[in-house]
Order: sequence, then structure tokens, then C-alpha cells
Amino acid sequence: MASTYLSRTPSGAGTSNKIFTLSVWVKRCGLGESQSIMGTGDSSGYNTVFLEFNNADRLRFAQLDSSAFPFEYQTNRLFRDTNAFYHIVCTVDSTNSTEADRVKIYVNGVRETSFNTTNHSPLNQVFKWNDARVHSIGRHGEWDVRYQNGVMSHIHNIDGTAYDASTFGSTDSTTGEWKINPSPSVTYGTNGFFI
Repeated sequence: MASTYLSRTPSGAGTSNKIFTLSVWVKRCGLGESQSIMGTGDSSGYNTVFLEFNNADRLRFAQLDSSAFPFEYQTNRLFRDTNAFYHIVCTVDSTNSTEADRVKIYVNGVRETSFNTTNHSPLNQVFKWNDARVHSIGRHGEWDVRYQNGVMSHIHNIDGTAYDASTFGSTDSTTGEWKINPSPSVTYGTNGFFI
């Protein structure tokens, strides 16, 4: 089990706590256990946004506040390929008037639409992301030891702009495979970053 992660604590409020984008390439090395890709959170275990593979090998993206989930998505699709990278993009915009479009999840350029758990974000939801709390890459959050057992690359955190997957990748015209865009044209905002 891995125990390596990165963390960053922004110094203050971000560009927007209602609009952000996460993009990451992940290659799994273990299955059947909760493995966080990234997350925030305080020592209470609440007030957290997290992206993970859960112990059923489903992709889960959620926010936990005090004991309720203002938004939560868990795919029906299982992610059990340990030989290839998955490109995951989470596009978040709680100002969007269409409830089902406030949180979008893409894997290898295709939007996920089949969910085991679907709890749409309320309109104008304030997220626990891009604010002055610990942001962990490869770990659930400050309070949790669910590490990512795998390899990650090209991690983008965008503060204040909702980008689709096509910003970070494209389909190769010869192979038909999803490939990386190593230099996307993005605006990172106040608390955004690239690793």
C-alpha cells in the first residue's frame, strides 16, 4: 500500500468556490480498496471534497459536510485495468441552471452518465475546494490515510473555470485512443496549479 502524497494549503479564498476543474491521468496498481486520487478536509473528517476509487473499484466524486453529501457521484462502471492510464476530468459549476450539468465526470474523453449513486449539487453550492484548507494529491485529506496506490501524471487544478475533457486530451486519429494534450490552454485562477 502506498503512503506517498503531496499537499498544498492555499493562503486564502480562491477565484471561485462554485466553479473548478480537476484533470488527472491515473494508472492503478491495486484493486479492491479505497484509494484517493485527491481531496481536501480538516481533522474532523468532514468538510471535504474527494475524488477516489472506492473499495468496489468504482469512481466516486463527492463533498461531505458534517454528515451530509451536498453532491455525490459513484459510477456503475468498474475501473479494474491496471495496465493503462485513465484520464479523469471533473468539471464543476454550481451556477449552471441545468442540475445534471453542475458536475460532469469524464473518463478518457467520454462523459460518465451511468451512476450507482447520484446526488446533484444544489444551485450555487459553495464547494470545499480552492479555499484555505489542505489540498492533498494521492491522499483523501488531512484526516484520512486512504492513499492512491498507483501512478499519477499531468494533474491540473483549475480555480474559477469549468473546462471539458477536450481541453486536456483528444482522440488519436490513427489509433482511436484518447491521448494527452501536454500543453492545454487554461487559466488556473488564484489557487489553481499544475503538477
